[in-house]
Amino acid sequence: MARTLADRDVDAVFSYAGRVTSPKAQPLPTRVGGFGGVVGLVQYLQEHNITHVVDATHPFAAQMSWNAFEACQQAGTELIALTRPAWRAQAGDQWRHVAGIDGAVAALVGDPKRVLLALGKLNVPAFSEQPQHHYVLRLVDQPEEKPALPNHTVVVARGPFDVAGDRALMQEHGIELVVCKNAGGVGAEAKLTAARELGVPVIMIDRPNLPPRSEVATVDAVLEWVTT
Repeated sequence: MARTLADRDVDAVFSYAGRVTSPKAQPLPTRVGGFGGVVGLVQYLQEHNITHVVDATHPFAAQMSWNAFEACQQAGTELIALTRPAWRAQAGDQWRHVAGIDGAVAALVGDPKRVLLALGKLNVPAFSEQPQHHYVLRLVDQPEEKPALPNHTVVVARGPFDVAGDRALMQEHGIELVVCKNAGGVGAEAKLTAARELGVPVIMIDRPNLPPRSEVATVDAVLEWVTT
């Protein structure tokens, strides 16, 4: 999306939340960090004469999406969400659907397993409630502090991932269970295909409730909306 807007000389600013140590460089002016909630975002929109906001956050960044929705309502700014269609189970998948991180933690009651957590660093501490498992943590950055899990392995990698690589990762670490969020899209889908091929069950965390905004699934649709 950023490349397309830059190529079309659309006056735009790219905003990162600031949760990754070395975010990917973008071909647009970039800001990093929060706005200070709804009030701060309203002020930013007004001070910079923002006419359109594209919410391209992760589907599980619900608070950010609600802040954007409420701020745009207050500021009278147009809003659209660029979303990735949710994944759907296919023949051969062994998915167990749960609601939220708490649901995933509760689903891990039982005998020790080798579990791939593909959730991001912010959600890792919750799984200390199920310390019997060995967790393989795939993270974008090496954690600054040791994860609060007695048995774990950290794998630092940045997507997009491919099926061959994810299958090799699961085989190398003897993965018996995958825990992930239904992020959708293709960049992180490989682990689901690998799990299907290897017969590995998946605990799938369903998406949270998001605001009633207009949504599109392609960059072209965003561009048409911005330039119309």
